[in-house]
Amino acid sequence: MIEIICGEKGKGKTKELLAKVNNTVTTASGNVVYLDKSQKHMYELNNKVRLINVMDYPVSNCDEFLGFICGIISQDNDLEEMYLDSFLTIASIDTEADILRAIEKLDVISEKYKVRFVLSVSKDKDKLPECAKAKVIISL
Repeated sequence: MIEIICGEKGKGKTKELLAKVNNTVTTASGNVVYLDKSQKHMYELNNKVRLINVMDYPVSNCDEFLGFICGIISQDNDLEEMYLDSFLTIASIDTEADILRAIEKLDVISEKYKVRFVLSVSKDKDKLPECAKAKVIISL
């Protein structure tokens, strides 16, 4: 399952994502991972959430990012949820075709490995591809 929090830059998506992850971790039976472009939010996250700074790794395009996600999943059989802040940046997504392909792949990964993804996307809902619009839970 994929859920999207969308809105232009500066609208408060990260605040919503942090609240959601901290709320979820109290009831989650498995592990929770938070991917970001820095360590900036380390102290705002519950200590049970694993924070990964994607910029610490040599991920330079969308396919490498999806491989990175699969690597994380392969190392943690108890992984239940992944929160992806600044999704377009950490996944190196530049085009609508990249967004479409990434969401389709994440859907497959989510189904196969039973991992829920929550994405923060810096775009208005009406600028997202159709497949993404249906997954929006919060539009700011």
